[in-house]
Amino acid sequence: MKMFNVGDKVVYPMHGAGVIEAIEEKEILGARKKYYVMSMPIGDMKVMIPLDNIRNVGLRQVIDQEDVQKVLQIFQEDCDKAPSNWNRRYRNNLEKIKSGNIFKVAEVVRNLMIREKEKGLSTGERKMLENARQILISELVLAQGVEETEIVNTLESFFDKHHD
Repeated sequence: MKMFNVGDKVVYPMHGAGVIEAIEEKEILGARKKYYVMSMPIGDMKVMIPLDNIRNVGLRQVIDQEDVQKVLQIFQEDCDKAPSNWNRRYRNNLEKIKSGNIFKVAEVVRNLMIREKEKGLSTGERKMLENARQILISELVLAQGVEETEIVNTLESFFDKHHD
């Protein structure tokens, strides 16, 4: 199992990317455990992740430049054929986001953005799009070392260029 160090840029599926700030031992409910303390650049949040739970939560390193290009490529592709059944579509997208796989998260963002433009989104799907965008943007910010606004502009210009 991969151990991370202070300063590592990691992704916590469903939450987004952050930097490990510390490794602390805490006693909670009578049990002493070691935790990664992760600070999230977006939303200025701190998350504690038990070390003994790393495999289950799917913590992984932030993608490299090559993978950033692959993510941007996904935004140039057409929408996947999504189930017309709202519930099934929602579940499929949720599975992709939960996977922690940035390419799947990017697909969800792309598909929902296209759907929003064409048909509009329900409240549930709009929330999902916001969440998936935050996760995606937080990782791209750390992978590229740039400001959040720069990533947002890049995504939107890509999107506008390829889906008019």
